[in-house]
Amino acid sequence: MHKPTPLIGTWSLIDWYNETETGERLYPLGPNATGYISYSQDGFVFVHMMASDRVSFETSDPFGGSTAEDSKAYKTQITYAGRYEYHGDHVIHHVTQASFPNWIGTEQVRQVSFSGQNLHLSATNAVFQGQKVNAFVEWRRAVT
Repeated sequence: MHKPTPLIGTWSLIDWYNETETGERLYPLGPNATGYISYSQDGFVFVHMMASDRVSFETSDPFGGSTAEDSKAYKTQITYAGRYEYHGDHVIHHVTQASFPNWIGTEQVRQVSFSGQNLHLSATNAVFQGQKVNAFVEWRRAVT
């Protein structure tokens, strides 16, 4: 059993933006992205974020999309999972599965802070959309 932490539970995405070195804000999945992050008691993290305006495929077969449909679907979501270690001011996600194959086997380090029911995660010197950025993701405890 994992040591209890304030991360445990499921959180809903409020906002994800990346800030460039010049201070420009970029929204990789658009300003209305949705998603969840879930930290389990047994030490696993699961993350899924997606654009709110994703386009459906022409077919009902999840593996039957055209190359253009597949590309657009891939570029409008991000997901990963693995074990995590909580260290108070930061958390390390040990990625074992990911929609972006290059993250498999990596450690994704996120700075952690809380305010009320909100969780703030950030990463410095990340690379998204060809630019070095600082990433800021805000979550709120999911309600049932």
